[in-house]
Amino acid sequence: MKLTDFVHMESVIAELQAKDRNGVVRELVQSLADHGAIAPELVDTLVKSTILRENQGSTGFGKGVAVPHVKHEKITKLLATVGRSSHGVDFAALDRSPVYTIFLLLSPKSDADAHLAAMEKIFRHLQRDNFRRFLRQADTQEAIQELMIEVDEA
Repeated sequence: MKLTDFVHMESVIAELQAKDRNGVVRELVQSLADHGAIAPELVDTLVKSTILRENQGSTGFGKGVAVPHVKHEKITKLLATVGRSSHGVDFAALDRSPVYTIFLLLSPKSDADAHLAAMEKIFRHLQRDNFRRFLRQADTQEAIQELMIEVDEA
């Protein structure tokens, strides 16, 4: 499995406008809808489900990154997008530091294996200092997309 297998490249946001966690989740889900990856009528439901999941335990695992995720019955295939915030967002991260890179992952409720595989792939890349640094510095959608393709080919 590659990042480009499930990251919806057109919905990547190089500079998030939201200043808080819930706003970031909404902005990323809305971007998926705006770019045809999910039905517009699912936005509110998916935002609510993702925030409920986030309230159970922060997905801000430190080092400036967060991976909010949810398994939902209305999602039929693995889907993710990425957002970058140059100012940082409070995600109640484990290290208490602001989050600059957010991977949002939406998974079918019926496919836990695909969800775990995608999470493992995301976390494996996010553990690498260079990947995190390049993502944080990528200030255009194209730069983020190119980085995703590059790590898949490596």
